[in-house]
Amino acid sequence: MRNVFLFVRRYFNFLIFIIMQAVALYMLFHYNRFHEAAFMGVAGEVTGKISKQYNTVEYYFQLQKTNALLVEENQKLRNLLKDDFLPADTTTKIVVDSIKVDSLEQYRRYLYFPAKVINNSVTSQTNYLTISRGTNQGITKDMAVVSPAGVVGTVVNVSPNMATVMSLLHRQSRISASLLKTGETGSVEWDGKNPQLLTFRNIPKSAQAKKGDTVVTSRYSTFPPGQPIGVIVEIVSQAGSNFYLMNIKPSTNFFNIQFVYAVKNLQKEEQDALEKATRKQE
Repeated sequence: MRNVFLFVRRYFNFLIFIIMQAVALYMLFHYNRFHEAAFMGVAGEVTGKISKQYNTVEYYFQLQKTNALLVEENQKLRNLLKDDFLPADTTTKIVVDSIKVDSLEQYRRYLYFPAKVINNSVTSQTNYLTISRGTNQGITKDMAVVSPAGVVGTVVNVSPNMATVMSLLHRQSRISASLLKTGETGSVEWDGKNPQLLTFRNIPKSAQAKKGDTVVTSRYSTFPPGQPIGVIVEIVSQAGSNFYLMNIKPSTNFFNIQFVYAVKNLQKEEQDALEKATRKQE
């Protein structure tokens, strides 16, 4: 402490000069629009260059982790390829009077398109991602988007070479989800407050749910079934309601997401057409 007082005493005039200079600059830039605009322009340019360099360095050091996640994802997909196919009904014997061909491909349900995330937001109540794939690369509106860790969002707009994705961290996001262990189905949404917590609704109190249980996409979702959404961290028993309200931690780290997969449901058009025709018959 004594050394601090000696330092202040020795450089007292210089410190006063620095403080007064800072106050003068603040008043100049704060109360003069021309100088404020000039300062903001220079500051924005400098900040942009620093952020760009920081992002480059950060991206380099994240490569090892990203590659590990990609390897893990590829292994996971290879082990679960059967989940991307809808098996044929084998209860009836079909006799074909022509050359037999491999008909497995017609039952494929999902195709995965890898894409790099080129923009992302987490601080708004309506957060979006931009990915480096568009219509020229097979992306269409309403396609599901997942990461190596779990669910990311849904494609809402597409250009020839890019697409925007409505993040799970969006007030209008709704996903049909279920408990991995017991299968009860509800919906996952976001309240627009904490980007590290999602809300899982409409699970009956008869369900045997507890903290640490995994929540995944259901078979009624636009996502492939069984995709991780998050882990339950809190269960709220609402008075006067037969349902739980659960807070879950997202499986995907939206603060550091770099690569995703856009998922195309090859049977979506057929399903939509069938359901539309059925509604018309009512």
